[in-house]
Amino acid sequence: MKIDELLKHLENVETDEDNTEKHEIAEYLARTFSVDDSIYIYYIMTKDKKIYDFDSYGKLLDSNKVSPNDAYVYVENYYLTEYYSARYFYPLIDNVMTLVNAYLSKLGFYGDSFHIMPVTGLKYYAVVTRFINDKRIVVEVADIDNAAINTNLPTLIRGSTKHIDDSMVREILFRVISQKLFAGHDFNEAKNIINRYYNDNDTSLAKEVEAIRDAYDHIFKPFRIIYDLDTKQFQVSGNNEDR
Repeated sequence: MKIDELLKHLENVETDEDNTEKHEIAEYLARTFSVDDSIYIYYIMTKDKKIYDFDSYGKLLDSNKVSPNDAYVYVENYYLTEYYSARYFYPLIDNVMTLVNAYLSKLGFYGDSFHIMPVTGLKYYAVVTRFINDKRIVVEVADIDNAAINTNLPTLIRGSTKHIDDSMVREILFRVISQKLFAGHDFNEAKNIINRYYNDNDTSLAKEVEAIRDAYDHIFKPFRIIYDLDTKQFQVSGNNEDR
């Protein structure tokens, strides 16, 4: 699909305006991965809520046991033993690679070593982070098309074949990260400001962090939850209630 055709298509994509579906997906993923000790990082959740690690889903695709259109949520499952502010408060800034992988997969590309394969039914992508020492899981779910448009991904992707090699993926990732989308800051600059504000208690950055938060919520419109691994209860549910 050409870029102008793609943008026209994305303008008409239905979004989860009241966050109902994002909320359901976020809670489902939190509960699922709270008992999952798998070493796998990337997963695909299908429309019937089955969750497959990336390799398993790829084999099902190759054997025609699932269709690329069956995919619904591209999931990154990550765990940290130590607290990390940018990942805790702004996970979609901290790992933009997941957005790039998911969006290229939605467009039907397949890659080499990167986690990219045709999963054209994708509607959402999610970042699940288990903070082991803090005994909690943070989940954010975002609409893949909305996030792609607001980070200019459709205009940054070039090429006429469905195979995309590692160097092309790295180039796209660099272009995305280099954009100053967060109140005049690029992704890495925004992460550094966030870490300095929360880790070093640099209150002089309060206004910049607030501006980054507003840009973040505008760009990704994420639904966010925090799940306590000890009590098995959701502590926070919403957009930015704990930020």
